[in-house]
Amino acid sequence: MADSGQCSVVVGCQWGDEGKGKIVDVLADGADIVARYQGGANAGHTVHVGEAEFILHQIPSGVLHEGKRCLLGNGVVLDAIQFFEEYDGLAERGIDLKGRVGVSDRAHLLMPYHRVLDKAEESSKRDSDKIGTTGRGIGPAYQEKAGRRGIRVADVGNAARFEKLVADGVERAHAWLDRLGQKDDGTLDAAMERMMALRDRLLGVAADTGWEITRALDAGKKVLLEGAQGTALDLDHGTYPFVTSSNTTAAGACTGVGIGPTRIDEVYGVVKAYTTRVGTGPLPTGFDPEMDEKMRKLGGEFGATTGRPRRCGWFDAVLARYAARVNGLTGLAVTKLDVLDTLPEIGLGLEYCTEDGGCTREFPADTFMLGKVEPRFETMPGWQEDTTGCRTLEELPKNARAYLDRIQELTETPIRMVSVGTRRSQIIFVD
Repeated sequence: MADSGQCSVVVGCQWGDEGKGKIVDVLADGADIVARYQGGANAGHTVHVGEAEFILHQIPSGVLHEGKRCLLGNGVVLDAIQFFEEYDGLAERGIDLKGRVGVSDRAHLLMPYHRVLDKAEESSKRDSDKIGTTGRGIGPAYQEKAGRRGIRVADVGNAARFEKLVADGVERAHAWLDRLGQKDDGTLDAAMERMMALRDRLLGVAADTGWEITRALDAGKKVLLEGAQGTALDLDHGTYPFVTSSNTTAAGACTGVGIGPTRIDEVYGVVKAYTTRVGTGPLPTGFDPEMDEKMRKLGGEFGATTGRPRRCGWFDAVLARYAARVNGLTGLAVTKLDVLDTLPEIGLGLEYCTEDGGCTREFPADTFMLGKVEPRFETMPGWQEDTTGCRTLEELPKNARAYLDRIQELTETPIRMVSVGTRRSQIIFVD
């Protein structure tokens, strides 16, 4: 075996939307392969290159760096229609994709009927029971995967088997719609025709991504693995049931691309300098309505995939420290520090307190109890200076550095990167 390469993981440490796309984009410059390990088209990474803005839903952010190989691992549920729309859109904008994008032949396909079922199931629930799904079909696709009824990319190569699996899936979808008392509005048949027409293109990008990544590491190359959503949305470790349908944590990177845990060298955890959440479920450090609206405007807090407004709150040290533990973080990347530039005071959520007077600094498993806790805050003075032009820690205002030091102390994790704007150049690297 040649000298082993380096494998890094980038994972979100809050409720998603932490700015992982920008961190991946910056780290991808030094990587040979960038691979996505879970999720589907329900995620959105916004990356700014010069004056151009790119919103990527399935293709890894590394595609914006010339010559990088970009892979979607077996842990992804691939929406082929959206994937090729994104692929063609990048090509139209001058991004050379030939031979650079591969999809695991073990990845499951997200079929059009999964989207229909997702929307139908969510609309049939009472408001109090809604999960806040994006309606992109992620949950039903993972349900069929776990139920051993899914369709994998490898199945596309066998026409008879593929058509039988598709027919069975459509039949199940119509039966489930009947049970929900709903009918397909006619869009499913058209979407299925589009899906079936993509078979040859899909086979053209199919690859054994686990084997490819392992060979690259054995050859001394650098691999960057990216996840979607965030730790608090992990199926096992998040605020269940208000979670996504896959393992968003760093451990999911191994199963999601097909490598062993001993191949991981470092894990970057991405946190905003405050906290946001889209969809339903508890947000313990959430703002009052007036401050919520103010922060949403300051940070442009609207979902990249759905456009939904994100709820905002102060930095939650309980969640961040929990994320550091379950992901085995080796470093933090703090994003959107500049959004706090105008605030006279800044809060940090230190612990959760309950009605009986007890307080804890550990993130609870009981999601419904989490919705009732009262956080205990620490208030720090703001810096009220523009940080967007800073390129070193020393250039940051004294109070901004003190705030970062406190985050580092509370999370028990060293800060390695700080973002002070949307551009690639607005990253401060910490030695």
